[in-house]
Order: sequence, then structure tokens, then C-alpha cells
Amino acid sequence: MKFLKLTIASLLTSSALFAGTYNIDVSHSNVGFTVKHMMITNVSGKFNDVAGSFEYDEKTNTLTSLSGEIIVASINTANEKRDTHLKADDIFDAEKFPKIEFKTTKIEDNAVYGDFTMKGVTKNIKLELENGGVITDPKGNLRAGFELTGKINRKDFGITWNKVLETGGVTVGEEVKLQISMEGVLAK
Repeated sequence: MKFLKLTIASLLTSSALFAGTYNIDVSHSNVGFTVKHMMITNVSGKFNDVAGSFEYDEKTNTLTSLSGEIIVASINTANEKRDTHLKADDIFDAEKFPKIEFKTTKIEDNAVYGDFTMKGVTKNIKLELENGGVITDPKGNLRAGFELTGKINRKDFGITWNKVLETGGVTVGEEVKLQISMEGVLAK
């Protein structure tokens, strides 16, 4: 029995030696979203202020965990008036809820599950994962990257603002598509 415990402990330790903690490189990462406008086209945006880290197993090129936060006030849809409205209390209420947070709960095959908190509401969501791999940059730093995509319903998080159009449609769609590209530098 002792041999079995030692063998299991050894296997767990040896696989952990290949996993590293990577700090998100904001200048090479993007947290973006797309939502329907007037039911005919998509409006895209992103958040400029993101932070966090992730665990990445260099041996298997696999993401093993992710924890990050977004500063809501950094929203950027390339329209200052719209951005100001998005930060207001009838939509994101950035003053009362300054952060959006995500923390993985499970990674399975090409799916990442995690607790997503926005506007004070936490729900477990699923994101599709595309691993990018690991590389050594020209300065000798180890870098890892991956992409996440998924969908959420904004109403599930208390973001309910909308206007009904004369034609019967609405100004803003309920489904929000998420597109996240992350690159991180191995912490030293």
C-alpha cells in the first residue's frame, strides 16, 4: 500500500513539474464580445484592462486553470457615447460592480468550465478552448497562449436594458458572444 501511495504521489509531482504559472500579457491578449444591434448586425467591443494568470502544462500543451478579472470601466466599443451608457447603472453599473471575474472549475477535452461573475451574479459557464501552445520568445521568456469562445445571455446577469423597435424587434440582442485570446509569460 505504501508503494502504491508513493507511486501516485511521484506521478502527481512529476506532472506538476511541467505545469507553470503564466501571467497574462495584456498587450498580446484580447477580451472581446459581440452582440446584435437592432437584430440586423453585430456590434463588437472589448475590455482594455484585464489581469490574471493561468496554469499551463508545457509537456502536454494543455491549459489546466485560469483566473482573471476585467475592469468594467475599460469597456471600448469605439463609440464614447455608447461606452458611457454601458458603464451607467442601468446596464453594467460600473461604479457598484467594477469587475467581471472568471475562475475555472473544470477543464475537459476542449471545454473550459468556470464561475463567471458579472454585475454581482455568478454562473458557471462553458467556453470552447483552442490551445495555442508554448514558445520561447526572443528575450528568453517562455510564453503560452490559447483562445476561448462562448456565449452568455446578458439577462442571466441582470443586464436587462433594451428598447422595443417600432418593427417589433429590440435594440440589443440578449445573446453575447465572447472571444478571448490569451497570451501569458511564465512567472519567475
